[in-house]
Amino acid sequence: MRDNIHVIFGFDMETDVGSFTPYYDGVRNGTPPLIELFDKKGIKGTFYYTGDAARRNPESVELVKESGNEVGCHSLFHETVGDELFPIPGVVPLLPEEVPFRIGKATEWVEQVLGHQPVSFRAPRLWGSTALLNALEGLNYVSDASYPMYFYRERYAPYNPSSDNWTKEGDMKIVEIPNFADMAMVSKDPGLERDRDQWPLFRTQGADALMKHIDGFLRFLKERQLPMVLCFYFHPWEFVPIQESYHYGEATVIPDRFLTLGCGDKAMREFSILIDRLKDRGSTFHRADEFAASWNKGTIR
Repeated sequence: MRDNIHVIFGFDMETDVGSFTPYYDGVRNGTPPLIELFDKKGIKGTFYYTGDAARRNPESVELVKESGNEVGCHSLFHETVGDELFPIPGVVPLLPEEVPFRIGKATEWVEQVLGHQPVSFRAPRLWGSTALLNALEGLNYVSDASYPMYFYRERYAPYNPSSDNWTKEGDMKIVEIPNFADMAMVSKDPGLERDRDQWPLFRTQGADALMKHIDGFLRFLKERQLPMVLCFYFHPWEFVPIQESYHYGEATVIPDRFLTLGCGDKAMREFSILIDRLKDRGSTFHRADEFAASWNKGTIR
């Protein structure tokens, strides 16, 4: 299968294992080999930093910037800035009226390290909202990659959202880029249907297992005459060895095994294979900001 496929690789630059630790081993030690792999493969992507990650790891931001990849924003502290899709104990979503200030502050922190304002965003856990998109539009962001296709199951291609409902098409300038999910498979997860999601299949089951879902989705798009856009999310901590449990402060955190399984060398090997498989299918790889510019110009459809 060789088609006009557009790929956006996004890395969420956050604390290790998401919100379950306060450490940045992945940002510090996982980013350099990823940049090296990107250079070797001749591709570019977007690295979405929380404001805190950028402040604490300026050398990582500089590395991404100097490599020609994009530095984006991923909120301030990996908090829930959008609509909560399922509850996480101890994680309380921001109120809608809090969102503009928080996103403004996150943007400011990344900008202070980067040297210019980031223009691409992704919400932690892909939990976006109308308040979030309006805040991003007001800050002149050009792309957002927060739409979880597995959950809303309405948008299968990029679109300009409505200021009244971010999941609907409207007249905003910002481009919403839905995150890949296998919409051709039969879900065995009633309600959320999160088994359609791409993550973390590449490192738990392998790149070829993920490619079966990708090929199914590409056929799904082709049948509907929709543009073939694949947006993925990964994390730098997946590419370093991750402990099965972490003790700090007054508690021990034991993440579900799928969060830590296959991290490190295996993830890097499988990710390299994934890039090659996508190249074999004729894919073009984009930074999110450059993709959004082309989309608004109508050169990608």
